[in-house]
Amino acid sequence: MFDAKAFLQSVPRQPGVYRMLSSAEQIIYVGKAKDLRARLSSYFRSQLDSIKTRSLVSQIANVEYTLTHSETEALILENNLIKQFMPRYNVLLRDDKSYPYILLTEHKHPRISSHRGPRNKAGQYFGPYPNAGAVWHSLKTLQKIFPIRQCEDGFYRARTRPCLQYQLKLCSAPCVGKISDDDYQQLVRMAALFLRGKNQQVIDDLVQSMTKASEQLQFELAAQYRDKILALRKVQEQQSVSGEHDEMDVIGFTYSHGVAAVHVLFVRQQKVMGSKAYFPKVPADTDESEILSAFLLQFYLDGYGAQQLPREIVIAQPLAEMETLAAAISEVAGRKVRITYAQRGEKAQYLSLAQKNAVQACDNKQSLAQKMALRYQQLQQLLQLDDRICRMECFDISHTMGQATIASCVVFDGSGPNKAEYRRYNVTGITGGDDYAAMQFALQKRYGKLQDTDRIPDIIFIDGGQGQLNIAIDQFSNWPHAKVPLLVGVAKGTSRKPGLETLILAQSGRSINLAEDAPALHLIQQIRDEAHRFAITGHRNKRGKALVKSPLEQVKGIGEKRRQALLHYLGGLQGVMQASVTELASVPGISKAQAENIYHACHNK
Repeated sequence: MFDAKAFLQSVPRQPGVYRMLSSAEQIIYVGKAKDLRARLSSYFRSQLDSIKTRSLVSQIANVEYTLTHSETEALILENNLIKQFMPRYNVLLRDDKSYPYILLTEHKHPRISSHRGPRNKAGQYFGPYPNAGAVWHSLKTLQKIFPIRQCEDGFYRARTRPCLQYQLKLCSAPCVGKISDDDYQQLVRMAALFLRGKNQQVIDDLVQSMTKASEQLQFELAAQYRDKILALRKVQEQQSVSGEHDEMDVIGFTYSHGVAAVHVLFVRQQKVMGSKAYFPKVPADTDESEILSAFLLQFYLDGYGAQQLPREIVIAQPLAEMETLAAAISEVAGRKVRITYAQRGEKAQYLSLAQKNAVQACDNKQSLAQKMALRYQQLQQLLQLDDRICRMECFDISHTMGQATIASCVVFDGSGPNKAEYRRYNVTGITGGDDYAAMQFALQKRYGKLQDTDRIPDIIFIDGGQGQLNIAIDQFSNWPHAKVPLLVGVAKGTSRKPGLETLILAQSGRSINLAEDAPALHLIQQIRDEAHRFAITGHRNKRGKALVKSPLEQVKGIGEKRRQALLHYLGGLQGVMQASVTELASVPGISKAQAENIYHACHNK
């Protein structure tokens, strides 16, 4: 038993972070305090009102702490430790995706593109945007008004004539001199102003250019400026203007029946750039203010780049630690960031909208969870299982006439898809088109050296008929673990229409046909379709890479410079493919042995 009384006598009354450990020496909770002794003493009182706190204290075997200079430092350290150890009793925000930006590079002819990840490329970054769709929409609008190149640098450098984008009037073709450098830089300047929300300034500049072109009797050029002005005015009409608030995030929040939903509205350049809903993982009986504080801490210290933090964060309810949270976020941003609670005016209207979306997101999540629970319950009854289903896995094979074979394994835990556990396998060493051998390869890869018994599924679904299922039965015939998964084949009907699937149970050998509206069948269809989607996506990616890969890249000893020499000397890849060994050997830098290797690679010999 943990001797709390003796431990507390040595704890100082200073700010810091504490870590509570279980008997297995795992960190189960991380917290911060302005006064460590006072905060830790509150856990070990004789009467604890919170069920969550009582459960936490009952599992404490040790407590460690780290002193900090201030409560702000403690808050930042707490966030780092939560992110590192993911304790079970902390509120956890699981959103690993970085936010996309629009990047305008610093080349001679700058390129505009979507960018996600570290901002280590030279250029101007605009964002962050809530999702890739918002970036795509902005880029499409920009391409029609300001035809700046969006192609990769390698494609741009290799051009000798304009590409299709120029013919569609979506690029001004600076690569081949179809536009002067000064005019192209002017397009780049106006695009940057547009992305900063300076639409009216751009329109004013275009009006001046249109007037000047008209006075010089360049009516076609004036008409082009006119069309751009009309397009920009249409964009202005479609944008939602907020008034005086240039940059802020508005956060709606609700917590109901164990489900917490946070909806964030991103307001930039006086308009809503987009929104996104988040569902933090919340331990039972957690206080609402603790959930919202934890979300703010993890979201703004991990999800954003420091230079892109908003100047103001509007939240749905006042918090006791608002000033401390704001100080920690401001320290990371390097400038002042305010956290406010709006009750009137435009901010309150935005907050009402965010709150409405949060409630709707929470309702949808609960409805989905209830449907999923019903499906799991009926599947358990159908398969006559005594214990609750906690983990299911499904396998599928995808290929095109035996080429680029990919096997997929998708995982469903007790609440639905667990995409972090999905796996793809590049199937090698088999005869092309042999689905049985491919299934055996995938099962051996997945379970051949499995040691973690917690990862043994309750059910394994095999997409296919009795033949594929027999492969799985052979794989588990010498299974070394006590827990043996239930093997189920999912065979499509003769018409291959959804709803006509036949389930084949390996243990009993019996077949089951379910009604089309059976919730258990819907769950099986969902995991089977997810395995098929995951497999075919991987197969298409692998096949696409193979199609665009040059046969010259497969030749050992032929690097980029020699490939360029071959293409230049023989007039492109088609010339290389048609050349004889003697012609290949005549290229400077290519030996006779290399010429033979190139010839064999080009003719699949």
